[in-house]
Amino acid sequence: MNTHHPRLRRRSVTTALVTALGTGLTLMTLAGTTLAQTASWPSKPVKIMVGFPGGSTPDIAARALADSLSKTWGQPVVVENKPGASGNVSADLVSKANDDHTLGVVINGNLTSAKILNPKLPFDPAKDFSLISLLATAPLVLVTPVDQPQGAAFVAAARAAADKWSYGSVGIGSVGHLGMEVVKAALGNTQAVHVPYNGNPAVLTAMLGGHIQMALVPPGLALAQVKAGKLNAVGLTGPRSTLAPDVAPLADAGVKMIPLEVWTALVGPATMSKAALDRLARDVPAAVKEADTKQRLFTGGWDAQGSSSEGLATRVKEETRILGDIITTRGIKLE
Repeated sequence: MNTHHPRLRRRSVTTALVTALGTGLTLMTLAGTTLAQTASWPSKPVKIMVGFPGGSTPDIAARALADSLSKTWGQPVVVENKPGASGNVSADLVSKANDDHTLGVVINGNLTSAKILNPKLPFDPAKDFSLISLLATAPLVLVTPVDQPQGAAFVAAARAAADKWSYGSVGIGSVGHLGMEVVKAALGNTQAVHVPYNGNPAVLTAMLGGHIQMALVPPGLALAQVKAGKLNAVGLTGPRSTLAPDVAPLADAGVKMIPLEVWTALVGPATMSKAALDRLARDVPAAVKEADTKQRLFTGGWDAQGSSSEGLATRVKEETRILGDIITTRGIKLE
């Protein structure tokens, strides 16, 4: 065929333009469909479940996030508290949700140490969740009653107390529990007895009532009591922090330990739709990093993070190893 003929050349150019235009329209349609599907979620109110009582640090993080997301989505985002079993009751409900509009704010232990301690856990953290974002982190503060000595004198008193002292946490396998076992080892294997509670507010109430002598508590709750002169802050489980600028690391008091943080993350059931996950991947980190949300988190004792799903997965994997080592070394078992 003679494609150099002017009429044939015009026909070829026209065909090419039509083909290119059709391809472009197809791609635009596909892109528009994807955006429309993403934008269509959420199609109804969203529920964020929290495994600890109102006023707890995970609850504070959940409510700050919920307020921001409700403005972005134009849908109510409701926080529902379901305390129990160190947050595992709520985590289990989230793992089994099938409405595509139920999320959960969890703590370290729910995604890391829970399955190590209890192979019969009714959910599998590695299979039953969509990991959405690491929301916030914080060191823990070792607090004691105000009548206890501080600094090196506290270390000596704890060693002398042996099993006459008790310490509180939000449950077996929580970072507060496992961290206290590391503290006990650093104190010379003191035999302080573990007493679990349903949340850190209850832990502090027990300490103020004289029922326990030690606890690792997030700074958002601990420092209010310290500033009021009701508790002593012995030190932090990590390096110095803007969340607790007047509290030195525990190492300064002679308690040498690995750095530990408490953190909270947003998850959904593994069955969540792609439209939901795409929207969450975009909107949740942005919400956490908003100035107002960051300030609310900081006031509540949290350093805002807002990671990707992959970033959260990396954190879970690394901490599962660290907390698993503590469980094995200290011989911790469910009671």
